[in-house]
Amino acid sequence: MSYNIVLIEPEIPTNTGNIGRLSLASGSSLHLVKPFGFELSDSRVKRAGLDYWQHISLHIYESTEEFFTTHQNEKMAFLSSHGTKTHYDIDFEDDMFLIFGKESSGLSQQITENNEDRLFTIPMYSEHIRSLNLANAVSIVVYEGLRSIR
Repeated sequence: MSYNIVLIEPEIPTNTGNIGRLSLASGSSLHLVKPFGFELSDSRVKRAGLDYWQHISLHIYESTEEFFTTHQNEKMAFLSSHGTKTHYDIDFEDDMFLIFGKESSGLSQQITENNEDRLFTIPMYSEHIRSLNLANAVSIVVYEGLRSIR
């Protein structure tokens, strides 16, 4: 059982490094969609991923168009603070794609509007916060998915 974790235009190298480590721990593949807010050779990416980075199943795409064209027939769930259904409502399946946006602004309006029926959020119980850290959000969703299909 595994997932495809997709980061669209990630901006923070340590988040990407931590998510890389999570992808390996969960048996998932990591898909990174450019442009990035850092270089993959950045020492902060490697340090956050420790010495595991070489073992990660990593796929890189030059643009969102390339990613969506390549995977147009795959089952996907899109995570956004704008979702009206929670991540508990995702119909998790092995090998599905879990799509996350960049840290500063999330998924683009075009992506959220084109995928409203597959748009999910992680509930937050305080009005003093607008979003979770990306690495934490990915962890929550991936491990809920693993729990639900076991």
